[in-house]
Amino acid sequence: MTLLSFLTWMDNLPSSIALRESTWTYPFVESVHSVGICMFVGLTLLWDLRLLGIGLRRVPVSEVWSKLIPWMTLGALLMMSTGAALFYSKPLFFWSNIFFRLKLVVLLLALLNAVAFHFGIEKRLVNWDTTPATPGAAKLAGASSMALWAITIVFGRFIAYNWFAPL
Repeated sequence: MTLLSFLTWMDNLPSSIALRESTWTYPFVESVHSVGICMFVGLTLLWDLRLLGIGLRRVPVSEVWSKLIPWMTLGALLMMSTGAALFYSKPLFFWSNIFFRLKLVVLLLALLNAVAFHFGIEKRLVNWDTTPATPGAAKLAGASSMALWAITIVFGRFIAYNWFAPL
């Protein structure tokens, strides 16, 4: 089975059709997706600004992290689960959209940035709680995160306004 035949099968499932044709469910899922994005990206921006040494400089890094991560996780879960539901509702539409594919690439890069941070500099987070400046690797991770999430949001918005022919 090819990817295209799988997506065609998924697109024709009664539950996929019901979701995309629903009066209230699809807009509700899309709204929750937006709330999840706002929650996750907004709090990630606060974290990234702290990593850059621009915001919350008087608060220890580990304290900022411990306060934000539960809410960032909730936002990420909302964003991912509703994003998957939106894709499920229109798999052929999304897969044939160049901006959706570009968004997936940038999302992968954002995930790799987060994984690199987690398995790298995050392990020494407490060591630079009280230092006047965050390490260069932390600043790079923060700046990369901000750029990647901004690009992800732009590509996500472009999905609805695709002016290119479907792939």
